[in-house]
Amino acid sequence: MTSPRLSALDASFLSVETPTAHMHVGWVAEFAASAEQVVPSFRELRDHIERRISRAPRYRQKLAAVPLGVNAPEWIDDPAFSIDRHVYWANGSLDDLADEVMSIPLRRDRPLWEIWIYQNEADREFALVGKAHHCMIDGMAALELASLILDPTSTPIEPTPEQWKAESEPGAEWLLARGLRDLIGDQVDLVRYVRRAVATPHTTVRDTVMGALRAVRAVDHLLRPAPASLLNEALSPLRRLATALRPLEDLRTIKAAYGTTINDVVLAAVAGGIRTYLLRRGEEPVELKVMVPVNIRQPGEIMGNHISFVFAELPCQEPDPVGRLYQVHTAMSRAKREGQPEGSDLVLKTASYTPVTVQQTLSRLFAGPRAFNLVVSNIPGPSEPMYMLGCPLRAVYPMVPLADHHTVSVGMVTVHDQACIGVYADREALPDVELLAKDIDDAITELLAGTCRVRESGGSLLARVLAMPSEPLEERRASPPAASVPDSIDGFDYERELQRVANEPHVGASRQSDHQFATHVERTGTPTAESESHGTSADEHATQRTAGD
Repeated sequence: MTSPRLSALDASFLSVETPTAHMHVGWVAEFAASAEQVVPSFRELRDHIERRISRAPRYRQKLAAVPLGVNAPEWIDDPAFSIDRHVYWANGSLDDLADEVMSIPLRRDRPLWEIWIYQNEADREFALVGKAHHCMIDGMAALELASLILDPTSTPIEPTPEQWKAESEPGAEWLLARGLRDLIGDQVDLVRYVRRAVATPHTTVRDTVMGALRAVRAVDHLLRPAPASLLNEALSPLRRLATALRPLEDLRTIKAAYGTTINDVVLAAVAGGIRTYLLRRGEEPVELKVMVPVNIRQPGEIMGNHISFVFAELPCQEPDPVGRLYQVHTAMSRAKREGQPEGSDLVLKTASYTPVTVQQTLSRLFAGPRAFNLVVSNIPGPSEPMYMLGCPLRAVYPMVPLADHHTVSVGMVTVHDQACIGVYADREALPDVELLAKDIDDAITELLAGTCRVRESGGSLLARVLAMPSEPLEERRASPPAASVPDSIDGFDYERELQRVANEPHVGASRQSDHQFATHVERTGTPTAESESHGTSADEHATQRTAGD
C-alpha cells in the first residue's frame, strides 16, 4: 500500500523551518486530581499514552525524503519506534519545562512528536507539555490527539490491544519511483479536470470564474505589505509561553452585547493588548496585519493540515476598545463575504501542481514578515469535562509556531467553560511577554466593563442599530447621506457611531444617527451578526470556523 505523501501545505511547514524558526505546534495541558484520587505515576501516564496512541498510526511513522527532491516526502513506518523515545519525565517548574521543550526542534529521524510529563504531587497536579510538527498536524488535529488520550468520564475506557509490526523501509529507488508516479498522477488529474470542464462548460466556467476572483482577492491580501514592527525582528532559538485564563462566559457576554463573534472579541482583545504593550515599549501603535487560520476540515479528515488563511487588519492604532471590536468585525465580515478563506485554499491547492522549488518559494512568501505581523488562532476545544486516568482536564494553553521574523503569536483554546490563552514568543525579542499576556487579559476586561449598559437595554448593540425604525427607504435614498456616514464600510465613523450609541445614557436613543447608520449598512451591504456567524448562535459556529496554528 502506498504511504501517504505530504500535501503542498504540509510540506510548506518543512520548507520554512530554520534553526531559529521551529515549526512545531505545542500545548500545555494541565490536570488536577481530587482529594480521593492518587496522582498517576509517570509509568502509568506513559503506558496510557502508549496504549492510546496505537489508534493513530501516524504517530508511529517518520518522514522519508524522495531522492532528487522530485516530490514531497512521504510517511513510512519507523522500525525503531518506541514510546520511550517520545514520552519523557521532567522535574523543575512547569513554566521552565514548557519554555525549554519548545526551544528545541524535533528530530526528523523519528516520528515528529514528543510529550513531556510534569508532576506536582504536593498540589496533586500533573501536566503534559506536548509538541508535534506542523507538517503532521494543525491545531484541530492536535485536539484529535487529545481525544485519543482523554476520556469523557472519570473511568478510563481501555482500547482493544493492537498487534503492530512496522513495514520494511523502502529503498531510495522505490521512494523515487513512487514520487515520480504520484507526480504523473497529479498531472493526469489536471488533464481530467480540463476534460470535465470541456464537457460541462457553463457550470465549470462559472465555478472557475468565482474561484479565480476569490483567489485573486486572497493573493491581493497576501501581497499587501505588513508594516514594520518590533514584533518582526530576527528570531533566536529560545521560546517562552505566557498565559491568561478567562471564563468563556466573559467572551460570550461581550459577543452578545455588541453583536459580533467570539473570534472578533479575541482579535479585538489582541489588538488592545498589543497597543498597550507597544506604547510601553515606546513604539507608536499602527494598524498591523494578522493571519487568522480557518478550519476547512471535512468529516473523516484527521491528520495533516486542513486549514486556510484570512489576512485582516488588526486596529492597534485605535484607542477606543469598542472601536477596535467593530473594526475587527468589519474586516472579518468583509473577508468572509469576499470568500478569502476559499480563495486562499484554492491558491494552496493550485500550488500543488507546480514544481517543488516553486512550492518552496511560495511557502516562504506566505510565511515572510511582509505577508503578516503575527498569527492569532482560535481553536474550539472540548465543551464537556474530559479526564486522563480519572483526573479532570483543567486547562490547555496552545503554542502557535513562529515563522522567521515573527516574534509572537497568540492562540486560544476553549476547554469546557474556560478560555485558555497562550501568548508564545521569542524569549530574547520579547523577554517581557508575560506583560503582553496581561495586557490582552486587561483588554478583555475593558470590553466586558462596557457591556453592562448595553445588556440592560436588551439585545445586541449592532442588532438594535440595524433594526431601528426609520423613514421610508425611498426618502432615505433620495436624501444625501449625512457627513458622519463614510462612503466605505472601513471608515472610522462606522465604529465611532456604534461607540457613541453604546455610551448614550439610553442605548439607541439618538434616532437620527441610528437612521444614518442603518442607511449606510443597507447601502454597503454589511452583514448582520447572525448571517456572519454561520447560523445558530453568533459565537460557537463562528468560533469553530476559525481554527488551527
